[in-house]
Amino acid sequence: MNIVEMRSVTKRYVAGEHTLNALDGVNLDLEEGKFIVVLGQSGAGKSTLLNLLGGLDSPTEGKIIVDGQDISKLTRDQLAEYRASKVGFVFQFYNLIPTLTVLENVALVKEIAPNALDPKKILEEVGLSDHLNNFPSELSGGEQQRVSIARAIAKNPKILLCDEPTGALDSETGVVVLKLLLSMAKNYGKTIVIVTHNQNIAKMADVVIRVRSGKITSLEENQTPTAVEDIEW
Repeated sequence: MNIVEMRSVTKRYVAGEHTLNALDGVNLDLEEGKFIVVLGQSGAGKSTLLNLLGGLDSPTEGKIIVDGQDISKLTRDQLAEYRASKVGFVFQFYNLIPTLTVLENVALVKEIAPNALDPKKILEEVGLSDHLNNFPSELSGGEQQRVSIARAIAKNPKILLCDEPTGALDSETGVVVLKLLLSMAKNYGKTIVIVTHNQNIAKMADVVIRVRSGKITSLEENQTPTAVEDIEW
């Protein structure tokens, strides 16, 4: 079953006399429960793709259906509701609230997500049960990213969107974070989309999508994904 269907999606930016097609007539189907990696250089259009899937922006043309809902024509308020109920985000730089504890950062999602999971239980699953009362500044980068993942999973979203989630981490910590993302995807049946320029991460994916100049140049299914521990950075 497809969790995402994109049909003839174009995102166009106009600045004076210049027009940029950040995405150009994209057609794409993403299957539910898959671990998907989107590869592309800076400016290729992969972040635009992620923003459109996440309801952070709307297409200039085309249709985007996520979990049976056409999000391409939603109002600003409707997009906010969509983000609250259907999408979890993991960013490169964590975006934690420094004045809240680890538990409080994750528990925040209960105020916006209608079907939120128990934050304490999710933090235990990501190995942070001993840090519930710590503040972000008291954690390592890898630990902060694990809080970010716990917060995203605790929303109980249909799809988890990750923008360079290991970009600020060393290779050893990056492997831990990727392994955690993969296990959470399988344990909770989430569809995970990772946007990255790191070719090696693609080896662990179920599906690899390559983007260039606003177009999808290839989509490949990986029948034998590499174990996270065997990925070379």
